[in-house]
Amino acid sequence: MHTQPAPPADAVIVREVGLRDGLQSIHRTLATDHKLDWLRAAHAAGLREIEVGSFVPAKLLPQLADTAELVAVARTLPGLVTSVLVPNLKGAQAALDSGADLMLLPLSASHAHSLANLRKTPDDAVAEVGRIRALRDASGSRCLIEVGMSTAFGCTIQGRVDEAEVLRLLQAALDAGADRVGLADTVGYADPQQVARLFEKSFAVAGDRLACGHFHDTRGLGMANVYAAWLAGVRRFDACLGGIGGCPHAPGASGNVATEDLAYLFASMGAPTGLDFDALIALRARLAQWLAGETLHGSLWRAGLPKTMLSA
Repeated sequence: MHTQPAPPADAVIVREVGLRDGLQSIHRTLATDHKLDWLRAAHAAGLREIEVGSFVPAKLLPQLADTAELVAVARTLPGLVTSVLVPNLKGAQAALDSGADLMLLPLSASHAHSLANLRKTPDDAVAEVGRIRALRDASGSRCLIEVGMSTAFGCTIQGRVDEAEVLRLLQAALDAGADRVGLADTVGYADPQQVARLFEKSFAVAGDRLACGHFHDTRGLGMANVYAAWLAGVRRFDACLGGIGGCPHAPGASGNVATEDLAYLFASMGAPTGLDFDALIALRARLAQWLAGETLHGSLWRAGLPKTMLSA
């Protein structure tokens, strides 16, 4: 990871997750050359955190089998934090071998979702966090360990998820060795009031180690939830170009909040992101060609910027 000047205190970091969260939800496999074009163009558009893939068995997610190759190229891009999803100890070893800057470990607040998605209970997943931390430390790597708390706001299998359980698991993940944690509305159940309340409580547990909000727009509240989290103090968000992505356990999920829409939201409020709106829209058009036939989402690509804004 290359060093770069610290961003302004009011800056918002957007992590592009389309190369992982977006593509894993699409049955076709995007050619590696197109992924590398996406990676380079996203970096050129100002993105400085990109989740390039996941170290899972290729038989499970052939769409992401070239993750190590993407990490290798991502590491050559100035100032880029290269992130990968890691579901277990074996994946963590692959991430360390690849030289990724950050590994994201999924942890479901919902017991039912955890069993369906990871085939282990939430507490078993926390124990794996501890083993991964020990592996990371023994290797001498500086790779960050971030736990993403999925189904933090509700679950399509279990239904309601108790806030007390979310807070317990956040503390457990930090105690097990996670460097930082984030909250994810994986299935699009959250509303802005719930987001504000749970992030406030979570900041009380995790402090500045609570470092990400991840929202899906399944029921049209994705951007409202981002705004609520921003008001609560969150300054780093996951998003996906074209709003693709979803969850295999969320029928009808329309995907993540769109990167280009987030760029507009924060630019309109004067919160710097470093993102070039025109470059993002141009990249979105290329993605629509690469994924012809797939549904892309988002709003700003249709209307463009208002006359009151010169750039995003």
